[in-house]
Amino acid sequence: MEEKLIRIVAGLVGVTALVSIFALYHFPGIRVWEKEVAAFREQKSLEEDDQMTRLEILDYNMENILEKGEGEAFEQQLRLELPKGVRIGDVVLENNYLTRMFTITIPQADEYYLYDYPMVGRSDHITDLTYRSGEGEGIVEIQFGEVFEVESTCDGQYLYLDFLTPRELYDKVIVIDAGHGGESCGTIKQGICEKDIDLAIVLELKALFEEDENSKIGVYYTRTDDSNPSQEQRVELANILKADLFVSVHNNATKSGRFSSISGTSVQYDGQKQEETLGAKRFAQICLEEMTKALGSVDKGLVDGNETYILGRADVPAAMIEVGFMTNQKELANLNSPEYQKQAAAGIYQAIMRAFDEGY
Repeated sequence: MEEKLIRIVAGLVGVTALVSIFALYHFPGIRVWEKEVAAFREQKSLEEDDQMTRLEILDYNMENILEKGEGEAFEQQLRLELPKGVRIGDVVLENNYLTRMFTITIPQADEYYLYDYPMVGRSDHITDLTYRSGEGEGIVEIQFGEVFEVESTCDGQYLYLDFLTPRELYDKVIVIDAGHGGESCGTIKQGICEKDIDLAIVLELKALFEEDENSKIGVYYTRTDDSNPSQEQRVELANILKADLFVSVHNNATKSGRFSSISGTSVQYDGQKQEETLGAKRFAQICLEEMTKALGSVDKGLVDGNETYILGRADVPAAMIEVGFMTNQKELANLNSPEYQKQAAAGIYQAIMRAFDEGY
């Protein structure tokens, strides 16, 4: 009985083997699938077995298409294939200038997205490339070493990306910093936080710059919401951009913090830096003149702000505008007024335009 059972099992194994061999050689679809699996495993081994980074795999993919003579198939820097059924309108592109991180969020992209749809292109200017997936989407993160503007185009199947320096797009570049933010409220008086006034003025200034759609001035902001970038991030943005001008918006208070009759506008600059014709001191003076003119506020003069982190470490002409005193009852009411905030923004705008007219 046992010998008969053994013969039956052996026969079944033999038949299965013959069917498998027949299928592999006579059904091309199965052979194609086998090739795809092999390719997938080869690609996966590049990352896991050889510990290749996503950036190195990008270069590897590009070498492959160059060998196949497909290198001139696109002129842009990067090409990503969209998953079937995904339209360009579904893809979210975010460029964080402060962290120099460009993020691409792709619906329906799973953990195997970069294997099923290999990204190809040149890795120029990219310092790191990562990918993660979850909750029905995949996220590609591209880390730059400097600030880039990203231009995107799509032909329906592929998303193409080009990285351009701000100087390739703009004649002038400035950085605007709204002081404090997040847990850093700055001065607080009668329930009013300095951080909110600073941001409100900067947002009004942003609106002024956006009115001119043909402007060749590139404006970069350290924050446009209730976030609190580090002091290092704020000044680093201006330095990396090699900005023509750097403006930080703040508000003042008496040393005691008590309400008083003291009011007015002052501007800080780094008085320890070597004076230049078109340096920080001259720019600070322009800001002071235009602000007091726009607001009708008291001129409280220029102040050496070398010990202020962002001024002391700025490699570009930088001015910190103290718009008014929150410890003056009348000025506090003004600073909390949308109309006064617009006037302050107009003063800063005029100061920047005048500085450019003078040759900055």
